[in-house]
Amino acid sequence: MVRVIDCGKMDFLDALRLQESLVAAIASGKSEESLLLLEHPSVYTIGRGGSEANLLTAGTPLIRTNRGGEITWHGPGQLVGYPLLELGKRGKDLHLYLRFLEELLIRCAEEFSVAAWRMPGRTGVWASCGKLASIGVGVRRWVTMHGFAINASPDLSHFSAINPCGIHGCSVSSLEKESCRPTDIAKVKTKLTRLFLDTLPQYLPVI
Repeated sequence: MVRVIDCGKMDFLDALRLQESLVAAIASGKSEESLLLLEHPSVYTIGRGGSEANLLTAGTPLIRTNRGGEITWHGPGQLVGYPLLELGKRGKDLHLYLRFLEELLIRCAEEFSVAAWRMPGRTGVWASCGKLASIGVGVRRWVTMHGFAINASPDLSHFSAINPCGIHGCSVSSLEKESCRPTDIAKVKTKLTRLFLDTLPQYLPVI
């Protein structure tokens, strides 16, 4: 059973340190697999190989971190999930892991009557008004870190300072925008937790 930890609101670097500590403990057999769920204060982050040319507003603070993927924004109204899973015991298939995360986010959107889908050749989840959720992961000793972010009801204007995920002209959406009604992030967290625990064994059973 994966332990789900609700971290509330947590600074990005504090969450990164927590992930690194748990990844080391899981890899050494001293801790169980976990899913961290949280909101970050407003922050722009970029993956290992990301281009800072995708930051469009000069002087905006940017944190380079040890995940894959390009530049993105995290902040209030966006639910961030950091699964810390032992892929070494779940088939060592990173591509399947990414497809699992996409399926999780698509099913979560459906819970709010929002149709969402994959985009061929890209990682993440889209809806009618733009990109709904982003994914960027890292793996240490076959233990996953970083993860996904789904827009529940954030201020989407923050994305205008970047090329989201390195995609020029990429529009960004949210569950609230797609459904045309207020979206409580606490409800998103509850539904996503259930879906995560139900969907994980279907895609990545322990073998």
